[in-house]
Amino acid sequence: MNPLKIAAAVVNQTPLDWKRNVQHHLDAIAEAKKQNISLLCFPELSISGYGCEDMFYAPGVTQTAGEMLQLIADASEGIMVSVGLPVRYNHRLYNTACFIADKKIQGFVCKKNLPGNSIYYEPRWFHAWEAGVVTSIEINGQEYPAGDLIFEVQGIRVGYEICEDAWIAHRPGRELYLRGVDIILNPSASHFEFGKSFLRERFVMDASRAFGATYLYVNLLGNESGRAIFDGDAFITSSAVGLASGSRFSYKDFLLVSAVIDVDNTRLSQIQNRVPLIKNDFGIVKVPFVWYKAAYEPYSYELESWEKSQYTKEEEFARCIALALFDYLRKSRSNGWVISLSGGADSSAIASLCRLAIKLCIEEIGLEGLKKKLFYQKDIQNCLTEADVAATLITCVYQATENSSDDTRNSAETLAKDLDVEYFEISIDTLVKEYRSLIEGGLGRKLSWETDDVPLQNIQARVRAPSIWLLANVKNALLLSTSNRSEAAVGYATMDGDTAGSISPIAGINKHFIRQWLRWLETDGLEGRIRFAGLKAVNSLQPTAELRPQDKKQTDEEDLMPYALLDAIEDAAIRDKKMPKDILPLMKYKFEGIYAEEIIIKSIERFFRLWSRNQWKRERYAPGFHVDDHSLDPKTWCRFPILSGGFEKELEDMRKSIGA
Repeated sequence: MNPLKIAAAVVNQTPLDWKRNVQHHLDAIAEAKKQNISLLCFPELSISGYGCEDMFYAPGVTQTAGEMLQLIADASEGIMVSVGLPVRYNHRLYNTACFIADKKIQGFVCKKNLPGNSIYYEPRWFHAWEAGVVTSIEINGQEYPAGDLIFEVQGIRVGYEICEDAWIAHRPGRELYLRGVDIILNPSASHFEFGKSFLRERFVMDASRAFGATYLYVNLLGNESGRAIFDGDAFITSSAVGLASGSRFSYKDFLLVSAVIDVDNTRLSQIQNRVPLIKNDFGIVKVPFVWYKAAYEPYSYELESWEKSQYTKEEEFARCIALALFDYLRKSRSNGWVISLSGGADSSAIASLCRLAIKLCIEEIGLEGLKKKLFYQKDIQNCLTEADVAATLITCVYQATENSSDDTRNSAETLAKDLDVEYFEISIDTLVKEYRSLIEGGLGRKLSWETDDVPLQNIQARVRAPSIWLLANVKNALLLSTSNRSEAAVGYATMDGDTAGSISPIAGINKHFIRQWLRWLETDGLEGRIRFAGLKAVNSLQPTAELRPQDKKQTDEEDLMPYALLDAIEDAAIRDKKMPKDILPLMKYKFEGIYAEEIIIKSIERFFRLWSRNQWKRERYAPGFHVDDHSLDPKTWCRFPILSGGFEKELEDMRKSIGA
């Protein structure tokens, strides 16, 4: 038996925030030493931050990363540490993992496979390293081995798959297996998507089984740079046996996920396998370090209770967006969140998510821990209860017009009271009438609902923006945009109206799921215990913009199309890139007995025309959070021309296909 203790260090980093990023490393290393951990692995690009974007090009970034690396190395006495940073070599930039042992840098492993899909742009900045190539590079005036390296410590071999390396068909882990590697480290920066954690768990388990090794996976944590959210996943497995699994969506600066491994057991798997080892031991770095002999520890590989729920997606959404909002708040040094609370589903969901951020943070790190995180806010330091914090950080305003109903006003007020937030109401009717009068005077005619329906709706939404922006500025708070994904797809949002804000928390979430999630949060809630009864009134309302006179009985679905149908068409058209004539039979099959064929046809036509017409709106939306495997964000995912043919031929082809 050869028991050794290793650990994953999950950290919440910020691009180019050198001081705090390094401090998180130092704090995690200090804690690892207390726990007699021999090997500690940090995530990908943990020193610089993953989301540095084009600042990776700046020579000062790699230079500073090298300086920070030395500070971390100096603190690593008596422990082996793996950290991530960008490195320059031969006028090229590489994404590397640096292996440190007992204060000495041992070498740099360069990432071989760079993701350029979804929100990833690594090939824009980095070069992929060629397998089997080993060289030396200069860092801080010293030469170190670099490239396709394996580190051997007292005969125990440690190799790497860096994030994307493990997601490809011909993954480097096979070569590591053929070279007799005992431990595979996977430092990652893998953004959150619904259900993605289970995919990671499978490839970690499969790798440890197929390669007869211990496999350590560690991910970044939190809203690192604005759009991408990292869940802080961490796994340690040996020969398909789970040894340790970490907690996701934590509010801590760092977490250690540790396990005691037995190298003799994993080597038995390799001995029993008839695949020969590679004889050429290239790139082996001998590391002068003595492993601690660890005492046996019971396995701690178990999903959290909420991850075993039938409502995993609802739980993930709540925890993911809540953490993202909290991180965005503190990293932008803002004093709170401001929401134009209409009483409808979207703004109510956002207010609830802000309240969840406060509750989940205090549950994990306590009221004093939250105050420490928000150290720059003076008012928060005087709060004595969770409710005090909510009233200090969250401000909701109901902005009424003559078209607003008592139902939505009651819905907004009831929810605000349940959430303990600051709440007040204002009337914008005078402002709307003044704008209307100014334009009528200029045009020399009266505006009416018969001739000017859309302009009269839009002015109400736009008039709400200046006042809510003013409030956010007065409070030095974040104004949160309340537009959702379904609206973004068809442009059912008023620019400089409900799209106003510095961040759009639900821009990646469709309306159908938001309504379902709100009902769940009212009746079931997180882990069956955190629920908001104040959502009852919200959940009883039919979604409506309330921009037309009340006798018009305006509803969103009548203005557009049924939300379930809209979302299904969007998936087929934008995610799956299908044309109208191919989408029609899919929708007829999916909604057979629910919607008539003519409704489906008109909805497809309406979707494609509105999609094409409103690309300019999507270009102007506030940044949103990524939560699934596709997005409408034109800056990071879904590129579409602002001007196009509008799918006119394709829609004609659809009509022809049914003989219309």
